[in-house]
Amino acid sequence: MSATVNSCQVIILIKAVPRPSKKYGETVCCAGVTRDGVWKRLYPVRFRQLTEFSQFRRWDLVSFRFRRPTEDLRQESCHVFEDTIAVDGSFPQKERYEFLDRLIFASARSAASDGRSLTIVRPINPRFTFKKKPAAIIEAERQIYRNAGRQTSFLDSELEHLEPTPYAFAFRFEDGNGRHTYQCGDWETQATFRKWQQLYGEAKTLELLSARYNEDYPKKGMVFALGNVLKRQHIWQLLGVIRADEKFQLSLGL
Repeated sequence: MSATVNSCQVIILIKAVPRPSKKYGETVCCAGVTRDGVWKRLYPVRFRQLTEFSQFRRWDLVSFRFRRPTEDLRQESCHVFEDTIAVDGSFPQKERYEFLDRLIFASARSAASDGRSLTIVRPINPRFTFKKKPAAIIEAERQIYRNAGRQTSFLDSELEHLEPTPYAFAFRFEDGNGRHTYQCGDWETQATFRKWQQLYGEAKTLELLSARYNEDYPKKGMVFALGNVLKRQHIWQLLGVIRADEKFQLSLGL
């Protein structure tokens, strides 16, 4: 392992659903891309333990210091020093479509063939779906979140446990390698469900989410951020559902 410490700034594209970690309690898979197109996977990020000044959203410009990990040899992976994370502003909306377009691969398979473990694909005929979870599954997930939210060291505060969504969200789509169905691991999608559920109720929320992902986003421009699994690198996951309005790209030609 190299002990060299480096500095970096990325444009955040991925902030996945929090997951339990035996070593860190609760972590969030986060990833971004430098302005010159290099992916960086940020780990470990105990997002809900970050200060309010360090917490970031998609499209934020985030700087941090890191070293190479000891176990994760994927080229994009960084062991981040959490106390160095800083939000430097937001990436301009008018530049987002062109920026994403430069990152697109035809499929996860083609990205893997290029030695990558993170990529952007433009889905063909995407279809957002949802399925009610069995009560036993919801309770098991609830217990996992309770355990993960407990204090992992005397320096950390105990977190309010996350409440699992009662539905499993997924996307069916095609890409350059055929048809796929991926579970949706995008934290923004689950957070939106919770917010709208409180405002509009469950039935209306599902209707609104379906309209967003089956009509609005595909019409205006949508891409998927995919990443593979460390211990089973042939398996890829859907970690980010990103709106990329094509109108900004079209306006550049006027």
